[in-house]
Amino acid sequence: MMQLIPVNDTATAKQFLQVAVKIYQKDPNWIRPLDKDIEEVFNTKKNKAFRFGEAARWILTDNENNLIGRIAAFVNKKYKNKGDDVPVGGIGFFECIHEQEAADFLLDNAKHWLMQKGMEAMDGPINFGERDRWWGLVTKGFTEPMYCMNYNPPYYQQLLESYGFKPFFNQLCFGMHPKDSLSTKMFQRHARFETDPDFTARYIDKKHLEKFAGDFATVYNKAWAGHGGLKQMAQEQVVLLFNKMKPVMDEKIIWFAYHKNEPIAIFVNLPDLNQWFKYLDGKFGLLQKLQFLWLKQFKPNKKFCGIVFGVVPEWQGQGIDAYIVVESAKVIQTPNLSYTEYEMQWIGDFNPKMINIAQSLGEVFESRRLTTYRYLFDRTKEFKRHPMLA
Repeated sequence: MMQLIPVNDTATAKQFLQVAVKIYQKDPNWIRPLDKDIEEVFNTKKNKAFRFGEAARWILTDNENNLIGRIAAFVNKKYKNKGDDVPVGGIGFFECIHEQEAADFLLDNAKHWLMQKGMEAMDGPINFGERDRWWGLVTKGFTEPMYCMNYNPPYYQQLLESYGFKPFFNQLCFGMHPKDSLSTKMFQRHARFETDPDFTARYIDKKHLEKFAGDFATVYNKAWAGHGGLKQMAQEQVVLLFNKMKPVMDEKIIWFAYHKNEPIAIFVNLPDLNQWFKYLDGKFGLLQKLQFLWLKQFKPNKKFCGIVFGVVPEWQGQGIDAYIVVESAKVIQTPNLSYTEYEMQWIGDFNPKMINIAQSLGEVFESRRLTTYRYLFDRTKEFKRHPMLA
């Protein structure tokens, strides 16, 4: 007989982490997340989402007390998608053996908890917090996950869809082979700016983070603030962000483009931390921090990931995207940089404009696909996918 156990103390919190270890013990592509990154999601002092909501989690055992599943459920007043006409809760951190009965047991429990909180639908698997972490179910491209990205066996799709979940939107990740030559079209679009002294491109300098933080804020606020609920970023906020990134920052993969010294584009990338963290078995104590520093120094990272790419509105569609990519390639493709893999953070399939920008960067391919699912509690209500953005 299966037993559902709430996570409410240190022992059950450790078991919550161990469920994933058991599920993936024979999967060579799984990279164990740092325990601290999972635990911080459920830490009321560290996760700002608790200001606007609450979370609960459970583990599932079989009749011999073996761990066979886990799930978290959360409500967040700030969680809204365009077009939502009912209050929507979330489920996440779902892990389960390949057994529909066990999955249904977990999902039913989460649904009933959310119904008690006044929700009328649930999305999942999603994060209790920002969308750049732990968001979506992998439905294509079951390769090593990037840092703080979900990973799951292919059969999870069957478990969720058999329960009644439907795809709300797909999350597309695009990859490139960074050492391959860029397309002729890319060089043609770049040529327009290459000999014009009014245009320059340079990579970040850690000694002048405040200056580059201001440039980042300028481009970000022009390109994104006000869209999809995104707020303006002050230079001081970006300074804090850059200082947090500084220990893992590779200056030569963070680029800025300028017109007459005014920032007009940003191309921000980071080494994929999972390529180092996969050796730490989920731990990040003093010993692992020393090991991480050693790995960072002596084990070249082969993969970097795209975090932010943007062009200010007045220069969009004119080739500045090609200009900054080609200028960065002059450095990134040199033999002294070790990167042979590149993958961008996901873009929702409801955002064709951003997909077009990503695909314009060169010879890109869809490296993986994640899916955000939705389940309506009223099974007679018409299901609607996430509306397209203009």
